[in-house]
Amino acid sequence: MIKISKTKLRGVLLIKRDVFKDFRGFYTETYNEALYQKLGIRIKFVQDDFSRSRRRVLRGFHGDNKTWKLVTCPLGKFYLVVVNCNKKSNSFGKWASFELSGENHYQVLVPPRHGLAHLVLSKEAIFQYKQSTYYNRRAQFTYRWDEPLFGVRWPVKNPVLSQRDKSAPYLNTRKRQ
Repeated sequence: MIKISKTKLRGVLLIKRDVFKDFRGFYTETYNEALYQKLGIRIKFVQDDFSRSRRRVLRGFHGDNKTWKLVTCPLGKFYLVVVNCNKKSNSFGKWASFELSGENHYQVLVPPRHGLAHLVLSKEAIFQYKQSTYYNRRAQFTYRWDEPLFGVRWPVKNPVLSQRDKSAPYLNTRKRQ
């Protein structure tokens, strides 16, 4: 049985999947289109992606205006933050966090106009996601991981960042102290 919970961000859902465990390990179904549609998730996914990163790597905030994403962590553990990046929304800049792991098998459904960022908490982790559109780098937005306007509380002070994530401008001209 799958349990779907609403979160404090409209359209963002936390999905808890069934997991069969025994002495050999575990088995879980990561996606079943007919079942998800029956449960009200009527999104056609066209692309699957994953990244593997080591402890303290922080990726994001990235997103676009058209893509739904279904995020999971099949190996390791990461801290996922989803932020509303729709500047026309009353909840612009509001965020929610989740701990996803290969142990809890949670998924998070993220609507368009929301940015994602994740911080690896384990020795290494795999960030896996389904997308409703094909990847288009030119259509993406990027916000700083430490954007003061968002006020995200990260469980690390000095994460490992890509050049893209380091050099993204602040929305607010005040730089975090």
